[in-house]
Amino acid sequence: MDKELANTILDQLKNGEITEYVVTKDVFYTFREVVVNREDFKHFIGNAQRGGQVIYTYSEMPRS
Repeated sequence: MDKELANTILDQLKNGEITEYVVTKDVFYTFREVVVNREDFKHFIGNAQRGGQVIYTYSEMPRS
């Protein structure tokens, strides 16, 4: 996964085109780097799963 694809996926989450996205452990660090460098990063919620996957969702209310 490249950073452009990660940004596209995050934009889709933000715009409601998709409700969640599963990130596998092999691309987690690339995906996370893109998330934390966005202005709206506090709106993205990553929920860790067994096996190293993380399910990302978007919340209208930013986390504190």
